[in-house]
Amino acid sequence: MALVDCSAPCGPCVLRRGVMRPLCSLYRSLWFVLLLGAGSLLLLCRLQDLPDLVQQHHTGSQSLVAPRWPMEKNEPSEQLSSASSPPLQFDSAPCPKPPVTKRHRKLLLKRSYPSYNSAPYAPDDGALSAAQDSRRKTLQDVCSRYQPDVLSRRISQRQVSRVYVEDRHRLLYCEVPKSGCSNWKRVLMVLNGKARSTGDIPHEQAHYGNKLQRLEAYDQAGIAKRLATYTRVLFVREPFERLVSAFRDKFESPNSYYHPVFGRPIISKYRANATRAALRTGAGVTFREFARYLLDVKRPVGMDIHWEPVSQMCSPCLMRYSFIGKFENLEKEANFLLRNIGAPRNLTFPDFKDRNPNAERTSAKITQDYFAQLNATERQKVYDFYYMDYLMFDYPKPFKDLY
Repeated sequence: MALVDCSAPCGPCVLRRGVMRPLCSLYRSLWFVLLLGAGSLLLLCRLQDLPDLVQQHHTGSQSLVAPRWPMEKNEPSEQLSSASSPPLQFDSAPCPKPPVTKRHRKLLLKRSYPSYNSAPYAPDDGALSAAQDSRRKTLQDVCSRYQPDVLSRRISQRQVSRVYVEDRHRLLYCEVPKSGCSNWKRVLMVLNGKARSTGDIPHEQAHYGNKLQRLEAYDQAGIAKRLATYTRVLFVREPFERLVSAFRDKFESPNSYYHPVFGRPIISKYRANATRAALRTGAGVTFREFARYLLDVKRPVGMDIHWEPVSQMCSPCLMRYSFIGKFENLEKEANFLLRNIGAPRNLTFPDFKDRNPNAERTSAKITQDYFAQLNATERQKVYDFYYMDYLMFDYPKPFKDLY
C-alpha cells in the first residue's frame, strides 16, 4: 500500500477500500468555482457602469453648456489663481475625482454646503418667504445644470472679494452696483456700529470710508465658517436695466474717472472721425459705442463691476445665497430681511438717491428706449452676455425677438 502524507496543507486524507483519496483536489475545485464566481460578479458590475462612462465621454462636455458671453483670451480660469492670491481650499487634502455615473450625478445634485438651502428667517410674510424658496430653487436648478461640480472647485480670494461681512448679525452681502449697493453699505455700517443713522452717511463715505470688512480678509477657516453659518445676501436687478443705469450714471453725467479712463479709449476705437475734443475728454460716449465695447473680446479697457455680470462677480453657484432679493421690490424685501436677522427696529432700508438726484430713475421704459438704438443682432449679443444672469435669477427676456 502506498504511503500518503496526511500532514499536507490541503487537508486530511481518507482511506476507503484500500485507496487513498485526498480531499486536496476537492478543495481546489471548490476554490476555483468561488474565484470564478467573484470575478464574474465584478465584471458584471463593471459592464453595468460602462454605458454611463461611454455617455459621459461623448456627451458630458455638451451637457455643461458654456456661457454665451464672450470671454477674453487672457481671462484666468476660476480654478486657477495668481501667485499673489493663492486659492483657498476648504478640504484638508485634494481628493481624486472618480468616474461620474448616473448614481453619482444624483448624489451630486443633493450635495450642498451646510445649511445653505435653509431659510435663515422667520416666515412672517408668506408671499416673500415663498418668493425666496422659488428663487433659491431656480438658482439651484441652474447651477446643477451648468456647474454640477462647483462644490469640488477651489475658492479663490477673487470670488469672495466683493462680499462684505457683518459679524454682529452674521450677515454676508455681495455688492452688486446699480442694485441698491450704496444704501446696503449704509445699512451695514449702522448694523456694525460704525454709524448711527443711514441718513448721516454721504455717498463717498459709504463707498470709500465705510471701514467694512470683506470676506477675502479672513483666513481659510474664517471664510469657511462664515460661508457655512451666516446669512448670505444678494440683491440683483434686471440685467438690461442695470446696464442702462450704469451707462447713464458713468457716461451721461460728469465723471472725472470714467470719462478719461473708459470714455477716451471707447471713442478712439469705435468712433470714426472722432474730434480732438472727444478724444481728449472722453465725454459723449453713445450707448451703441458702449455696447460695442462691452461685446468686444479685445476691449481697449477692461471690465468694470458696474456692468460685470452678477453670475461672474458674486459666484452664485458657489455661495448658494440664502436670500436673493430683487431691486424691483428693494425696500420691501430689504426690510423683510432686516426684521428677520434681528436688526434694530428703528433701522429701515433708505430710499433716497444721492447720485444725480434730479435724474429720473432708470425704468423699464427708459431701458427700452436705449436698446432701441441697437439693432436686433446687437441686442441679441448683449442678451447673450448676460444670459446666465437671466437664467439664474429668472428674469424674462426683455425683447420678443431674443432667443
